[in-house]
Amino acid sequence: MISTSETSKRGLRVLSAAAAVAVLLSACGSSTDDPAEGSDSSSTTAAVSLPVTPVTTTLVNPGAEPRATLGQSLSGEQSVDLVTRSTVTQQIDDQAVQDFSTPELTLPLTAEAPTSGDDRVVDLRIGTATSADQRLTDALAPADGSHAGLTFTETGAVTALQITPADDAQDSARSAIEQALNQAVYRSISFPDGDVGVGAVWTVQQQVVSGLTIDQTTTATLRAKDGDRVTVDIRIDQTPESTTLALPDDAGQLAIDSYTMTGTGTLEIDLTKPLPVSGNVTVAGSQQYSDPEGTTVLHQDISDTLQWISQ
Repeated sequence: MISTSETSKRGLRVLSAAAAVAVLLSACGSSTDDPAEGSDSSSTTAAVSLPVTPVTTTLVNPGAEPRATLGQSLSGEQSVDLVTRSTVTQQIDDQAVQDFSTPELTLPLTAEAPTSGDDRVVDLRIGTATSADQRLTDALAPADGSHAGLTFTETGAVTALQITPADDAQDSARSAIEQALNQAVYRSISFPDGDVGVGAVWTVQQQVVSGLTIDQTTTATLRAKDGDRVTVDIRIDQTPESTTLALPDDAGQLAIDSYTMTGTGTLEIDLTKPLPVSGNVTVAGSQQYSDPEGTTVLHQDISDTLQWISQ
């Protein structure tokens, strides 16, 4: 006979692989053209639409004179490297600490601004990505030539993300690319509608849906402005909407005993380009979950970093 405690531990072990990824703020992608049952998904091109939740932007302080709007007017082509890495460790009770970290990934991106004034969809061509993990680098090679589409508002908010992998892209490469681009979307910044000057402060509120629904508040400060170039300092604060976490496969729920995730960073943005020209953002923290009986505890420490480097 299996005891309740043993059942809870079994659920936690099921969670161990999934939750470490879920709390990294990677929203779940859904294919718009799923391969037929029994087909080889590694050789079937499918457009993947990742949900992007709406943002609410609130101006807190307009900053110093002179002031102007920071709306984007996109043009031309942009080449930039997106570099991501994540450190994830977790422990169940007094068991050995498990490491679910993902190796550093460098994703070369070429962004083509829309030619129509009414079209706010930016095409991204994904070049030959590399990783600190040679096996992942090998898997990423056939993904060269994949495309992604980013839909922007005039204030820079991303409203949609769609990825079309290259025909020969492997599943591990597709997953790595999706996670990197998704992380970039939720580490981006949109601008307020009103006129602002240096020292302006505004907040961007957005929900991040993964294994948990997270309320994310990004506080932005305009540190500098030189023509179309702006430098923005950001602070990110996250709070779970619920006090419980549902286990995969209907295995029950865990209580969220504690949840702390905060981050800081700086982005340099050219208002004529869709992607930051440089910048770093790091979000880190820890969480603790327990089973309904309080007999089993899961603890996680997480840190993820995103970097933009112009080519």
